[in-house]
Amino acid sequence: MTVRYLTGITPSGIPHLGNYAGAIRPSVRSQTQAGADHFYFLADLHSLIKSQNPQQTQRCTLEIAATWIACGLDPEQVTFYRQSDIPEIPQLTWLLTCVTGKGLLNRAHAYKAAVDKNTEAGAEPDADVTAGLFMYPVLMAADIMLFKAHKVPVGRDQVQHIEMARDMAASFNHIYGAGQTLLVPPEAVVDEQVATLPGLDGRKMSKSYGNTIPLFTPREQLRKLIMGIATDSRAPGQPKDSEGSAIFQLYQAFASGPQTEAMRQAFAQGIAWGEAKQQLFELIDAEIAPMRAQFEALMADPARIEAILQRGAEKARAQASPYLAELKRAVGLWDLRQPLAAAPEAAPRTEAPPQIKQYREADGRFYFKLSNAKGEALLQSQGFDSGRDAGAAVARLKQEGEGALDALAGQLQPFARSDALVQALQTLAAAHAEAKKA
Repeated sequence: MTVRYLTGITPSGIPHLGNYAGAIRPSVRSQTQAGADHFYFLADLHSLIKSQNPQQTQRCTLEIAATWIACGLDPEQVTFYRQSDIPEIPQLTWLLTCVTGKGLLNRAHAYKAAVDKNTEAGAEPDADVTAGLFMYPVLMAADIMLFKAHKVPVGRDQVQHIEMARDMAASFNHIYGAGQTLLVPPEAVVDEQVATLPGLDGRKMSKSYGNTIPLFTPREQLRKLIMGIATDSRAPGQPKDSEGSAIFQLYQAFASGPQTEAMRQAFAQGIAWGEAKQQLFELIDAEIAPMRAQFEALMADPARIEAILQRGAEKARAQASPYLAELKRAVGLWDLRQPLAAAPEAAPRTEAPPQIKQYREADGRFYFKLSNAKGEALLQSQGFDSGRDAGAAVARLKQEGEGALDALAGQLQPFARSDALVQALQTLAAAHAEAKKA
């Protein structure tokens, strides 16, 4: 089976070296992966949540498209498109909206952060919170599921959104599936080894810190920035530690194995900081220079980029349009000239079983929740320091059902023993017992 990967790229200006080493370069290299089908899209609709400057939105879209193509993304080999060119995405967003509980969206990180910020400031909880921010997870789910993506490479902070997409798929399939899997539940792919490069001041390279090295900065500016990287006061001839050195970490991200080992030896032998920075500059510029020239050529020819995106949109819509028609038919939106009998015959509907999902939040702690078929949380845990502890609590709930509630009370958020909760726990315990017999 061909595995489909889908990656969204938010237009936010020219990336820096950290973005390149951590996300762009690995993605470009993976496009030749055997047995895989890759979709890459410019998430310009998502960008409107933060930016309401039309000129900036267009400029950033142009820059990010030119960047990825210059870095080697092959539009003929992958499907590369602009989100706003696919009208089926907002249509599917609405279909998902109508099966998604508000309670699910209330737990989204970005929304909770905005509410917490307002509460701390003494403002109304939803002050300045747009519906776009609140609905972000639904749009993201539509981005993914419209193309039946199996795997979605994301950072740890985005895993929650993939889990929410799975909840939406479960609700949609339960209500309209008639025994079929209409929407494919996606899986998050988190690369724990993703390169995190240090910036000019030694901290993680980030635009929020103002310590970045722009990817396509001119050669002389690149040299100036690298020469300005903070180092300690050890003089030439004094051994230097490669561990924790921003210079060494940056060098390692662009060097081969033998080159890295040679630089490690040079550090041990006391290479001068100026010489180490010069070698770093030459190494990075050798890789970036050809891409910089390609980027500048693309930026000077927006029509070429637009043509690439339009071809990508045609390629994407060739799959999206018939699939959306299938989903619309499933919910009852089809040609009125067709008799009702032409609708797919619904299989007898059975209540979907409750589910317990374990996950890790942005705070680094482990949680679990018990949800019904609609994705509505019936029970939510407190944070655990380890996944093992969270797993032990989940195992006890499955084994003992309602009987575990009192013993675990201190590990659960405040809850009420509702009939729905009790029934769900009984169902879980019964399923566990049957599984043990099998």
